[in-house]
Amino acid sequence: METVVPGEVLAEGMDYLPSFGTYRQKDKIVASRLGLVRVDGRVIKLIPLAGAYLPKKNDRIIAKVSDIAISGWRFDINSAYGAMLSTKEATSEYIRRGADLTRWFNVGDYVVTKITNVTSQNLVDLTMKGRGLKKIVGGRIIKINCTKVPRVIGKKGSMISMIKDKTGCSIIIGQNGFVWIKGKADGELKATKAIKMIEEKSHVKGLTDKVNKFLGSDK
Repeated sequence: METVVPGEVLAEGMDYLPSFGTYRQKDKIVASRLGLVRVDGRVIKLIPLAGAYLPKKNDRIIAKVSDIAISGWRFDINSAYGAMLSTKEATSEYIRRGADLTRWFNVGDYVVTKITNVTSQNLVDLTMKGRGLKKIVGGRIIKINCTKVPRVIGKKGSMISMIKDKTGCSIIIGQNGFVWIKGKADGELKATKAIKMIEEKSHVKGLTDKVNKFLGSDK
């Protein structure tokens, strides 16, 4: 995986297609921003450094099904890395070859999952076998900068516990910056605003008191 700067030529010729963070200039594909370059088949795209998640073994993340293959599911994990969940790691039940895999997970579904391996080829292996790992049903998914995840969680989970208590919502924060919030509509909205406030003002002194005050208001 390579870091590139705006204006850097990523490929020449018409064999590749530009995607997010890139553009075509005559027969060249050029970077439009600072980021990590990823080639997916013929498509070249950039993952912005500010929001790029670097996967680590044993991280618990929230992932979105992006494609279904013969042997399992491909996931978007908010990273330049590709992620794969094999049928063997999806469930304790046996899945026969050729089965309709949408019975378990379909494109667009979100899951709470864990990383079991990160290869030298920038591929991530996932598992659904473990406590708390599950398909997400209902609620809403928001995305925050993964570098702000520790601030949203707080010391010993203090910040996120306060948001849960004040809004009555169930909340799961993935290490990759995807956050699941489920509760009553007004509670979900308030929790979303509080988490976004923390993301935007993570450097502000007395942030905990500010968030507590916001959660106690009628906004």
